[in-house]
Amino acid sequence: MKKGKTIEAVWSGTWVADRLGVRLEEAAAAPGAPRLADLLGLGLRRNPKRAHLLVSQVLGKHVPQSPRTVYAAGYGLGERVRALLGPEQAARAVVLGYAETATGLGHCVADGLGPAPYLHSTRRPVPGVEPAGGFEEAHSHATSHLLLPEDPRLLAGSGPLVLVDDEFSTGSTVLNTIRDLHARHPRPHYVVVALVDMRSAADRDRLTAFAAGLGARVDLIALASGTVRLPEGVLAKGQALVEEYETRQPTAPPAAAQDLAAAAQGRTAAAQGRAAAAQGRAADRGPAADQGPAAGQDQAAEVGASASGASAGSGAVCERVALGWPAGLPDGGRHGFTPAHRAALEAALPAMAGRLADALGTGAGRVLVLGSEELMYAPLRLAKALEERGAAREVRFSTTTRSPVLAVDDPGYAIRTRLVFPAHDDPADGPGDRYAYNVRAAAPDARFDTVVAVVDSVADTPALHSGLLTALAPHTGRVLLAVVPSYTPDVPDVPDVPDRREPIMTEPLRGPAFSSYAPEDVGWLLQDFSDVELEAPTEEREEAIQAGGAHYAESLPVEYQPSPQYQELYNSALAASAARVARAVGTVTETVLAERTPSPVLVSLARAGTPVGVLMRRWARARHGLDLPHYAVSIVRGRGIDANALRWLAAHHDPADIVFVDGWTGKGAITRELREALGAFEGFNPDIVVLADPGSCVQTYGTREDFLIPSACLNSTVSGLVSRTVLRSDLVGPDDFHGAKFYRELAGADVSADFVTAVAAHFDEVAEAVDDEVKELLAADRTPTWEGWAAVERISEEYGIHDVNLVKPGVGETTRVLLRRVPWKILAQRGAGADLDHVRLLAEQRGVPVEEVDGLPYTCVGLIHPRFTRGATGADGKAVASK
Repeated sequence: MKKGKTIEAVWSGTWVADRLGVRLEEAAAAPGAPRLADLLGLGLRRNPKRAHLLVSQVLGKHVPQSPRTVYAAGYGLGERVRALLGPEQAARAVVLGYAETATGLGHCVADGLGPAPYLHSTRRPVPGVEPAGGFEEAHSHATSHLLLPEDPRLLAGSGPLVLVDDEFSTGSTVLNTIRDLHARHPRPHYVVVALVDMRSAADRDRLTAFAAGLGARVDLIALASGTVRLPEGVLAKGQALVEEYETRQPTAPPAAAQDLAAAAQGRTAAAQGRAAAAQGRAADRGPAADQGPAAGQDQAAEVGASASGASAGSGAVCERVALGWPAGLPDGGRHGFTPAHRAALEAALPAMAGRLADALGTGAGRVLVLGSEELMYAPLRLAKALEERGAAREVRFSTTTRSPVLAVDDPGYAIRTRLVFPAHDDPADGPGDRYAYNVRAAAPDARFDTVVAVVDSVADTPALHSGLLTALAPHTGRVLLAVVPSYTPDVPDVPDVPDRREPIMTEPLRGPAFSSYAPEDVGWLLQDFSDVELEAPTEEREEAIQAGGAHYAESLPVEYQPSPQYQELYNSALAASAARVARAVGTVTETVLAERTPSPVLVSLARAGTPVGVLMRRWARARHGLDLPHYAVSIVRGRGIDANALRWLAAHHDPADIVFVDGWTGKGAITRELREALGAFEGFNPDIVVLADPGSCVQTYGTREDFLIPSACLNSTVSGLVSRTVLRSDLVGPDDFHGAKFYRELAGADVSADFVTAVAAHFDEVAEAVDDEVKELLAADRTPTWEGWAAVERISEEYGIHDVNLVKPGVGETTRVLLRRVPWKILAQRGAGADLDHVRLLAEQRGVPVEEVDGLPYTCVGLIHPRFTRGATGADGKAVASK
């Protein structure tokens, strides 16, 4: 460098700031505190409602960073919490981190705090572990958070609760969490910790008012705070940039490509040599600790092509390294991580890092330790141990993620490259793309010589090898795979474990005392809340739900009373589609009888599944003389199925005969919810059956077409005059069924029996077609593709909603949006016909635009108004102030 000249690093937000005029504004900070620009870069993603994305430089998620830097950021925050609380309260504290981004950060905060146990939320349910709480992350593209501590007492104390997230933009997620946990176990003090606090003044006031209403103290600690300023016209410019750069096909730099080709020739021989050396070292060391079924071959690095078939000609060969992870040590805080666990990890780290260092060999250059989604802390500590022992010239740490971000190869942009690969751990929310950022080098001299991929054994699947490891292979000299055994909690034998409690013996509710269906048609495993005032105006409910003030199942919308014009549309739709519905009813019923059990017990998910269950029962009686039992139970998104109803069913029927029934699939949320909920109960088949499966989420269905099922047009008046189900802690005790209302006063408008009669009248005429269709289905591959879920994720991002719960696909779900929620807009398949007449009428009545689009996998999609989420922005891309 010539004298008098200096070279300053380019801020990784420069590219976005220069083109869009986005600015970070610092709040007043203490001397020596880091600047926002040191902590954050800027990125973009396809998002017509918000142009920018904050990218942390010290989190170890999107940007590879020194593991010592990542660890120090969280540990230092923990030290500040300890200073705030004092020794006595610090010893009583519990730390809670947020999945997936802050799982490792929360661990580090707990380390800095000292004696505190740690738990992080998760999006991976575990059979047998009863959730100790849960909450929605309103702005997230992913699913609801679960809290699954092995010891249910972990969150039951009254000491301070420390909540850790990477960034605070509105504070809604924190409010949701505190509200949920405070209702279960009140405590006087909460401490909120983040790397950056980017809330507006209004959001700060909201947290203050919330704390006052709660009667608790809420403190906030962050490395830096400020705001993001957005100029006029930022949205249009951002859209144009994203459109321009997403159409470009990324290519490897020529020098990097040549380097890879030259190195490929000798890779296999070198890998085999390392394997032989490792085997010799293993003989000296002795047997490894239990690695779990997916991890253990032997102590030595196992060399060979991965299951993907990666070879010297296609990139780096994958080499498996046995860590010697201590038996019984949790892989992270998903089920709790105690100070004793922390001590065990500290003791084991030197030996585990030694095995990795041996596998790296002498002269290791640039090494990336790559964690996997929620698994951040274990790979971070391994990376830090490698860095501290000087095992390589340079060690960096980052993890894969679910979050899609635009990549732009520019030094002033935070996400320069990205790798895309499919999920490999059978996630509860279905398959989907996953991403690794800034792993593929933007220049030859920046390439990582070795990538050490660290996963837990649940994620060590063939999809890992054919996906992530194959994606890594062309962009690095070597790929090492280290597998940490997935921790399996020991579920305690305590009275409140669901499948060990005595079943309640309350008899089902039946008509005419509850519902307008005949008593033999359905038994409702519910409480009667008919005399309880539960209704609230739709806009008030939506505000409370999206602001985190309530769960949708805690209240009811005011029942929509159809106008004469709308009622006529319903009658016309029923006349036009009754035979089509009858054929689907016959198909799904015959498939169940052929494949599942000759004596099914139908259990409808109230309430949309109830008319379908009644019709399936009628078909079985008409065609086979069977008198099938039929019940209706409650299932609530984010809260699970009514466990007491399951106990009742298990006490009265063989669980193997239970067949869960719903009306249709949208994105498959209830399908996943049911599977997760049944993990704690033995003998039940979690595979739901539906009349229509446009989302391709189930194997047993009447049709996969997205057509109008007339019962979706109305609410209680086509469902036995029964409301949607209700779950509220002051009404539903630990031994109670969920509840619902019977709207006796609407008897004059009731068409429940007429609907069943109209469809059943076509059973004989469709019987032959049903027989043919069932033969074809039984011989066909009906494996769910989850294409509906993928479409919902895409729509959520493209329309700037960032919450899949606000995207309701299909005719039935769109109708529900218009009847019960605050709709924003309706997306309609271009050229959709009479199936959408009632949707168009409802949209007109509520002043909701209907936008015709091409390439929609559903006939229509309803978008709930996102005004109270981070996607709530106006046409200029700026945030819309909520009420």
